[in-house]
Amino acid sequence: MPPPATPAPSATVHPCLRTHGKEVARLHLFDWIVLLLLVATIGLLGLVQPFHRFVSQDMMADLRYPMKRSTVPDWAVPVIAVVVPMVFIVGTYIRRRNVYDLHHAILGLLFSVLITAIVTVAIKDAVGRPRPDFFWRCFPDGVPKYDNVTGDVICHGKPGAIKEGYKSFPSGHASGAFAGLGFLSWYLAGKMKAFDRRGHIAKLCIVLLPLLSATMVAVSRVTDYWHHWQDVFAGGVLGWVVASFCYLQFFPPPYSEHGVWPHAYLEHIRRPEGEMHVQSTTNSNMHHNSLPLDLSGSNETRTTSHALDSMEEGSRDQ
Repeated sequence: MPPPATPAPSATVHPCLRTHGKEVARLHLFDWIVLLLLVATIGLLGLVQPFHRFVSQDMMADLRYPMKRSTVPDWAVPVIAVVVPMVFIVGTYIRRRNVYDLHHAILGLLFSVLITAIVTVAIKDAVGRPRPDFFWRCFPDGVPKYDNVTGDVICHGKPGAIKEGYKSFPSGHASGAFAGLGFLSWYLAGKMKAFDRRGHIAKLCIVLLPLLSATMVAVSRVTDYWHHWQDVFAGGVLGWVVASFCYLQFFPPPYSEHGVWPHAYLEHIRRPEGEMHVQSTTNSNMHHNSLPLDLSGSNETRTTSHALDSMEEGSRDQ
């Protein structure tokens, strides 16, 4: 009976940041470069002047809501959408020591938030829908002025306030919150095996908490009179759809058998089998002694498969 190969499974099951971090980052260097380009694109889109939609005096009846300070300020959106999910992602790494999960979760989260931000800002600039408080942005002194020929507004407020006044659709707060917290909801569902058909409703309650938080952020934009309800609804759907696509790009669906870890980690688990097969074939051609090598490869295959099964059982127990 061949002795159990204990070092190989432990190295395979626990690819930590120190041993596998550089390799994982190197393989996804292009993705990180694209992320930097997305950040630059967001900055450029912010400089674009939005489309100034025609606003007549009759239309102003629905745009005279008072200007209020945001319940959720702009700086809080990145904290809610990025920092909060990262706390859970890093906490999972500290507990499980899986650099593939850490890297791919952070990469998927950033792609989700940045892609959503670009689409949101681009639509804002193209649509140019006035905000509910547009009257007071356009006429801060309360004295309206309209073109005698076209009937369009002639604003005399602050240029920055007027520019923001044409960026109602869709809601950036709603799309950003759902992009980040929606990704977190998918992530928690996979880690907790929320859809394992064991009837643990408490797991679903935890999974829905990020979505509830994102919904409250979206609702605040309506109560603060910064957005119409259609803006918030469209932003929430946009963020959720992008988050779903980004999560499923890196992770299996939470209801799948191996839904706990990313696709790349499952490939990492299976990789030694192929390497052992190549090594066995090469050595057999060189030394004409294939029997011991085939036995070693078979033992390694059984050990790796046992490691994968043990990993899945451990995740289900937790």
